[in-house]
Parts: sequence; C-alpha cells; structure tokens
Amino acid sequence: MTGLADLPGLQFELPKPDISALRAGNTGTEGVWHFESGVPGRRVMITALVHGNELCGAWALKGLLEAGVRPQRGSLTLAFCNLAAFDRFDAAAFDASRFVDEDMNRQWSAERIADATTVERRRAGELLPFVEGADWLLDLHSMHEPGEPLLLVGPRTRNLELARRLRAPEHVVVDEGHQDGTRMRDFGRFGLDDEEGGGTRSLLVECGFHGDTSSRDVAQDLSARFLVEAQTVDVETVAELLPGWRGPDAAQQWVLRVTGGVAARNDKFRFLGDYRGLEVIKKAGAPIGDNDGDIVSTPYDDCVLVMPSLRQLRAGVTVVRFARQEAL
Repeated sequence: MTGLADLPGLQFELPKPDISALRAGNTGTEGVWHFESGVPGRRVMITALVHGNELCGAWALKGLLEAGVRPQRGSLTLAFCNLAAFDRFDAAAFDASRFVDEDMNRQWSAERIADATTVERRRAGELLPFVEGADWLLDLHSMHEPGEPLLLVGPRTRNLELARRLRAPEHVVVDEGHQDGTRMRDFGRFGLDDEEGGGTRSLLVECGFHGDTSSRDVAQDLSARFLVEAQTVDVETVAELLPGWRGPDAAQQWVLRVTGGVAARNDKFRFLGDYRGLEVIKKAGAPIGDNDGDIVSTPYDDCVLVMPSLRQLRAGVTVVRFARQEAL
C-alpha cells in the first residue's frame, strides 16, 4: 500500500478529524445525522468518508454539525460513510485505509448491496434508505495525488446546469462512471435520464490531494454553495454560521467531456510520462502508457488526461480517462 515514503517531497498536512462526539448520529444508524425543517423543500444529503482516507469531507461535516447548521427548508442528512476504513487511517500509509474489503464507491447496485458479504456492501445497505430518500446529493472526496479540484457531474444535463450555478470549481467533469461498479452518485434515481429523474441532483467533488489542507477548504466551499443552491439554508445563514467557508468564484469554468478511459489489464500497467492530471496532449496517437505490452495512445488532438493514477492498480481499475475541454 502507498504511503508518504513512496511519494518523495509530499507532506500529509491535513490532520485526522476527531469525530468521536459525532459518531453516534441521531438516526439509529452510526455516523448518520438527519434534520427536518418542517417546511417544504428538497431532501438534501452530504456524504463524506466513502473512502476512509479522504478526510476533507469529514472535516466539512464536522464543521456543519458543530456550527449547528439546520435546514430552513426541506431536510438535511449528513453521513460519515466508511467508518471502519476511517478507523484504520494512518497518514504514513494512507492508501491502506481507502477501504476494508473493497471500494465502497463501486458497490451501489441492488445486486451488490443485497450480497452483503463485505464490510463495504453491508455499510452501503445501512446507508441505503438515506441515499434513496435524498433528492440532492453531494459526495465529498479527495485524490490519491496532488491535483486541481474536479467536480464530477455524470452524463446528466441537470447536474451540469447545477455546476454552472455553483460557479466553482474551475474544472467540471462529464463522465459515465467506472467499469468496475456503480458509484453512489449514479445510484437509483440519480442515474435516471433528465426526464425521469429531473427532481434529483447528484455531484461528486474531488477536492484535491488527501493530505492537502486546501482539500478541506474546497469541501467546505462546495458544501456551503450546495446548501444555498438547494435552498436548504439562506446565504445569510451560511455567512453567519460558516464564516470563511465560501471562497471566490472560479474566473472561468471548463467542462471536461470524458470520451473513454483505460482500464488496467493487471498490475503491470505503467505510464510513459510523469502525468499529474489535466495535461493537454496536443496530437492524436501520442503514446502515454503501456498496458501489459499494448501501448496506450491519445485518441484525438488536444486530449486532456483526467485523474491518471496507479495508486489502486489492479485488473479492471480505471487508470486514466480521456476528455475534450470546452468552456462552461
């Protein structure tokens, strides 16, 4: 498993948050808090720790709870998701606490949840009623390596429109998901087309490197923006209860339309350059990787590399995605 020894010069500066006083929740499900306003409105959910080493979201939820944020309309659910993995966290070997048995953010199908044979599938089953009950979902994540924040909106136009209204972060990814399983963001009603699922919104934000304190800033900023846009709380309430959370708007937002990705055949995949993400490869056919003997090349001119990573390398894992860039 990867740790700081494998990443020379990189510091894990974001401390592990103490959520012991918040762990019980108020729903009878560990780590889950739910508040009703008594006023009609959207059922909003913000999730953190889907991966146990992604601390920024836990900091954001801790801040919301300790500040006493309550919905002024609709309802608000806050969930610390993979607590078993979080309990194993060690900054010196941070990849080891991503999950216990398997990636929780690939288990969101009825079949996998019903087959409750792993820690992550059982926990997904506990969270299922809250996810199914939500209209708007914001899922807070962070990255294996340093990189610019990315807002992953999926293929639905309604989510892209919401990203535009949020006015941050700079880069918005339109993608279909992963080959090795369904993410929470795409589960159930969230995955329906715009006509059938028009009342729902679901976003996943990659806030930056796990250990950067800036990832916490991004998680707080997006949480504040999301709650205001959902009309769960008023902008004045956010300014009063969460001073400093709202950062500046992006000067320009860019859409990265993912056209395909590369899944590793096995653990022998390697990149042919030092790619950190958002590189624009000018010419089609440029070799960028070796997939166990087959050279992986860019499929078109001005191809953007999205989240290249070998951190979780094994057969079937997406190691890079290709995208076209356009102004939002």
